[in-house]
Amino acid sequence: MIIADPTHATLVNEVQLMLSELPFDGATVLELGCGKADKTRTLAQTGRPKEVFALEVDAIQHARNLEVTDLPNVHFSHGGAEAIPMGDASVDIVLMFKSLHHVPVAEMDRALAEIARVLKPGGLAWISEPVYAGDLNEVFKLFHDEKIVREAAFAALKRAVDGQLLKLKKELFFNTRSYFENFGQFDQRMIQVTHTDHRLAPDLYAQVQAKFESYLGPEGATFLNPQRVDLLQKAA
Repeated sequence: MIIADPTHATLVNEVQLMLSELPFDGATVLELGCGKADKTRTLAQTGRPKEVFALEVDAIQHARNLEVTDLPNVHFSHGGAEAIPMGDASVDIVLMFKSLHHVPVAEMDRALAEIARVLKPGGLAWISEPVYAGDLNEVFKLFHDEKIVREAAFAALKRAVDGQLLKLKKELFFNTRSYFENFGQFDQRMIQVTHTDHRLAPDLYAQVQAKFESYLGPEGATFLNPQRVDLLQKAA
């Protein structure tokens, strides 16, 4: 396992890649850290999974998710990956988009043990993590540097594989794209979030704005973001 591979920089829509890689037809799916449930919605609306359980630790966002009424095969729950409220061997596929590094470092091993517990024999886990590189990361790290927690998440994944808790089936590296019309949109999407309390002093806020706007053109700012997916499997 390697934490990054800069030689693989193909631009990919990760949801489409996931849909092509995983056997969703008739599956029971668990998404950990579903956030605003955008990916949850896309998956559910394909009609392929039997049902989707979407777990979110942020109480504010979870309350908003409970207002969703047009996804009858989706079940929203409040909680974190380190204590999954589901039975043993009850899930075919676990999805985790950019959220393992948000689990407290001391609980990362527990979270992966929980994933192994709820997976059925032969079940798959799609663990997607951002690589610590790219222009957007240069902006983001000014106010929220995730280098240590991303490295800790990778180390936890490696321990899970080395300890044969889960088997590494495939490791994928690619770029995704983020677009912002202006700094105000960046502020709303990246700073004014409910899951993390980013309180920027005026001087730091101005520094972040200046850095962001150094990438801003007449049509906004587009960033290519390197990603890694570890596709793990529970022993059959």
